[in-house]
Amino acid sequence: MRYSKLSQSIKTSLIAGSILTTGFSQLAVAEEAGAEGKVERIEVTGSRIKRIALEGASPVTTVSAEDIKVAGITRIEDILNDMPAVFAGQTSGTANGATGTATVDLRNLGPERTLVLLNGRRLPAGSPSAGGIGADLNQIPAALVKRVDVLTGGSSATYGSDAVAGVVNFILKDDFEGFQVEYQTGMYQHNNDHDEMQAAVAARGFENPESSVTDGRSEDFTIMFGANTADGRGNVVAYATYREIDAITQDSRDFSACAMNLDADGNRACFGSGTIPDGRITDFDTFDFKVAGNEFVPRDGTLFNYGPLNYFQRPDKRKTMGMIGHYDLNDNATVYTELSYMDNRTVAQIAPSGAFFPDGVNIYCNNPLFSAQQVKVLCTDRGLAADALVEGAFIGKRNVEGGPRQDDRRHTSTRYVFGVKGEINDSWTYDAYVNFGEVAYVQTYENDLSKTNIARALDAVRDDAGNIVCRSVRDGYDTNCVPWNIFETGKVTQEQLDYLIIPLYSRGETKSKQISGYVAGDLTEYGIMVPGTSTGIGVVLGLEHREESLTLKPDRNFQIDDGAGQGGPTTPVDGSYDVDEFFSEFNIPLLEDTSFVDTLTLELAYRYSDYSTGKTTDTYKTAFDIRFNDSLGMRASYQRAVRAGNVRELFRPTGQNLFNWVDPCSGASPTMSQADCAKTGVTADQYGRVPANPAGQYNAINGGNALLEPEVSDTYSYGVLWSPEFVEGLDIVIDYFDISVEKAITQVPEGDVHAECVAGNADSCAAISRDPNNGNLWIGSNAITSLDRNIGFIETSGIDYDITYRYDINDLGSLRFSLKGTWLDKYSTQNYPDRPANDCTGYWDRNTCEVPVPELRQNLATTWITPWDANITATVRYYGEVNEYTETNGVVSDGPTTLKAMTYFDLAATWNATDSITLRAGINNLFDVTPPLVPNGPSGEANGNTYPGQYDALGRYLFAGATFRF
Repeated sequence: MRYSKLSQSIKTSLIAGSILTTGFSQLAVAEEAGAEGKVERIEVTGSRIKRIALEGASPVTTVSAEDIKVAGITRIEDILNDMPAVFAGQTSGTANGATGTATVDLRNLGPERTLVLLNGRRLPAGSPSAGGIGADLNQIPAALVKRVDVLTGGSSATYGSDAVAGVVNFILKDDFEGFQVEYQTGMYQHNNDHDEMQAAVAARGFENPESSVTDGRSEDFTIMFGANTADGRGNVVAYATYREIDAITQDSRDFSACAMNLDADGNRACFGSGTIPDGRITDFDTFDFKVAGNEFVPRDGTLFNYGPLNYFQRPDKRKTMGMIGHYDLNDNATVYTELSYMDNRTVAQIAPSGAFFPDGVNIYCNNPLFSAQQVKVLCTDRGLAADALVEGAFIGKRNVEGGPRQDDRRHTSTRYVFGVKGEINDSWTYDAYVNFGEVAYVQTYENDLSKTNIARALDAVRDDAGNIVCRSVRDGYDTNCVPWNIFETGKVTQEQLDYLIIPLYSRGETKSKQISGYVAGDLTEYGIMVPGTSTGIGVVLGLEHREESLTLKPDRNFQIDDGAGQGGPTTPVDGSYDVDEFFSEFNIPLLEDTSFVDTLTLELAYRYSDYSTGKTTDTYKTAFDIRFNDSLGMRASYQRAVRAGNVRELFRPTGQNLFNWVDPCSGASPTMSQADCAKTGVTADQYGRVPANPAGQYNAINGGNALLEPEVSDTYSYGVLWSPEFVEGLDIVIDYFDISVEKAITQVPEGDVHAECVAGNADSCAAISRDPNNGNLWIGSNAITSLDRNIGFIETSGIDYDITYRYDINDLGSLRFSLKGTWLDKYSTQNYPDRPANDCTGYWDRNTCEVPVPELRQNLATTWITPWDANITATVRYYGEVNEYTETNGVVSDGPTTLKAMTYFDLAATWNATDSITLRAGINNLFDVTPPLVPNGPSGEANGNTYPGQYDALGRYLFAGATFRF
């Protein structure tokens, strides 16, 4: 059969080190005869029924171990993010908003809707911190990965909750023999030649970086040992890895050397924060001064460039170790185990903390730290008495003397799997296991200032001896206070900083326990089959119990929001739930060897889930797999998937956070009318006087919701698999997908809450709390509230294609071509059930769409498999153009910023130097393409004026590695 020939050729090319993101041919059949000529059946991702074909009715893309090596990858999330169906989750390029984890996001539906498996079993939640619920890919040792199966589209009937967008299943090597050592190193190199950004940086008086930089070195070391037992009935593989990655700061790239936004003429310009190192006092209306020497002078637009110290790549140290083993007790029982340990520590660095215009700071005209000029300008000239309180005054001072804030996050995970599987008889097999996973979390936040201590340190008086002291010292309620002299340049001392800087600590853990067992049967022997076929029905029946818990224990300073640079309190979370489930699958051959089809198979699956939260769900799957002949096949599937609220979504208390936005009611010339702004709480007197935050950050109140309903998704998929006989070596796979998520659990973007208020939604207006004096939404507790809720829906649809071609060039070896891509037809969200949906296809923005959603993403890879034990691979990666999403009165138009299409070229080579030594080297982003730039991008997703997860942000990446086998 041609399938067998095709399978063999693909295996050969994979072993030879094929291409980035290459997969097994969709039409391949794994027919490997055993000693008795028996066809071996295998289990594939998406089903527990063993079958002959590597592909069933659900589309699965496979990344091989050779793909990972040829891409020079040490972070497993990087190779996944290059796949057209994957959008970046948490990456090493996330700074402000980093969880310290690495996640995967299928179809841009969120990491929480992508189920991550290790050898077909769940990983625990990655972190108890905000945004960290997705499984942490740092737990995956890249050197041990045999392959990665990526199944897009719902698969909850097979694997349970969370598989709404699909499943990523990491399969590790479990039959290794010998001793192996791997080492790989890499670094970035970039030429700073962005003339427009260099001019903008210079115009602000900021410093431009060197013309050429080399940085961000990474090193990855792995040892692996495997041995069979003396009786040949078992195997044990043990491994240990160590990875270290150096930091990169944003001042090393000209396009990120300042916080970029657009000026009034639409040109790129350096903006920044109004919290400046000089020290600033203002009421945001009648006066605005900064400190120069010992005088108050007009601020005159002075801003702080907060970008340069931010990490563009976080430093990272990771250790993993573990063991995988199995042993055949007898012909009917094999015991197996997986033991793993991971310790990962990373630091997110952002600009220094400071006094960010906090509430509760009393400034009196007789403050002894004031000079005579300062008293005159601030008080006397404004008609205030000598001892008067300066009403409405706010203090801003950036703590450049204390250095940048550093968020040190450490995750330590352990995972234990114990199971037994085997044959009951020739028709029935079983598998039962327990899977324990735990992640311990330690966060230490350094160099933040205490709001309480700021207020006390700025309220200076003279004691009875005439010394300048804090009022709290004189009155005896805080005798440790040291006056903070920000009113004279260069007078901040270490003693003052020691009083102001406070420690912030948080501890927590996530735990997961999965107890699962099932039997799988082939009913052929019992004659249970569709008339006219020779293959009986395949069946799986199973039970599962799962427990999930999460605890986060921030210290008192975190909880009371005493950290000046936190944007709000970190609230404790302590919650858990469990679920009992029954699941089943059926594989029903309907037709075999007829005049018009070789095979027609029906796949069915069902899962019933009973949650301790009082919710029950039903998930199911119906799929058809049709093979007309050796060259042509079709498949179609419908899957109902569910996702119940996770612990954070259900149980976390409300707390204040930050979001990036532009308040349309702020500034001297608001972009929104007075009537519309009035709906959001702006008075007629405030209109035209509402202060805008120069840093573009506003306050939000977010939190969980114990009343959340499980979200429900429907996935439709239709595919064609074609290996035309007239073109030997050509395989074409095209799949259409349509995924809709109803009652989607999320928080409505705060900007949408504001827009919905303007549209007449009274509940949205009630969620907006503006300052009663000047209408701001970014100082103190003024904020927009948006709690987790079941919104309208999310829908995405498009076409995936996978085209491979192999061509023999005789004595020169062979060439293999692979084109993999996704054309997106729709990606829309409906945040309110009675409002129109927002279609983000081909768009980006900082509020509604947040991340770029290009219509087209594709990779073209060409591998030359030489006859000299060397392979050379060239890859072209394409990321389509996206326009800025702008909506006015329900009409969507292109905004001022277009992120142009990006094309990246990668080149890599592998060489089997000897039977025991393999060498590899390569360059990704060969031509050092600068990423598209984003003005005031959404915090968390954007960093360094771009999207480092979606684009190659740091320049060309050079790597080299070696594998030694003994």
